[in-house]
Amino acid sequence: MTSSQPQLRTALLIGTASALAALALLPYVLALQPHGLDKYPVAPVIVIAAQFVVNGVLCFLLAWAGLKLGAPLGLGAPWLAATLYADRTRPATANWLAAALLGVLGGLVVIILVTRFGQPLAGAAAHTAEPAPWQGALASLYGGIVEETQLRLFLLTLLAWLLLRARLQRPLALAIAIVAAALLFGAGHLPLAAKLAPLDAGIVARVIGYNALLGLPFGLLYCKRGLEHAMLAHFSADLVLHVVAPLAHSL
Repeated sequence: MTSSQPQLRTALLIGTASALAALALLPYVLALQPHGLDKYPVAPVIVIAAQFVVNGVLCFLLAWAGLKLGAPLGLGAPWLAATLYADRTRPATANWLAAALLGVLGGLVVIILVTRFGQPLAGAAAHTAEPAPWQGALASLYGGIVEETQLRLFLLTLLAWLLLRARLQRPLALAIAIVAAALLFGAGHLPLAAKLAPLDAGIVARVIGYNALLGLPFGLLYCKRGLEHAMLAHFSADLVLHVVAPLAHSL
């Protein structure tokens, strides 16, 4: 087995999971934008198939790059690699419950902030439908798998690799990379926000701020425990925000 095989096969698994997660996101997106597929000049099934393929291929490539760059830095997906390869030792430490609870806590903190500073898209609620809890549950898979692959496994790893090559000390390089990836994670939600409501300073601040606040512990978990812990925390936070909170609001 060559040294690149674990990275290749792990990346293929992540890419496949990402493609499926992109399909799972579709009901949530269509609830927010019921006519979102009408703007394309081809049949909806072709658009959906294209999104499946594009997301899968993109996340495969990003995962492979992140795994290769992260290997010498001690960053990556150690639990997936150990599961795929019998000759690879499982990491010595893990705390899945703590990761899940950290995600739940992050989601609760965001809910508290929303009650104080308002919804990310304040004023847009009257013009958009509220996705059902089951749609929110499916969308949580996208956040946990696709967004963590893009933002933590690839982007955070790339930033850390570049900063270390610039001769920054490892703790400082990782800290900067965690913060930068969290901010970009927040900014990455602005295109969808812009489709739902005109952007202003308040909306931009809330969208970036709420998401960046969650991105910080996700990045820390990635650096300390591996991608899988960050994925679990992200999934747990999204379940609180997109399933538990809507259910509680409907009572």
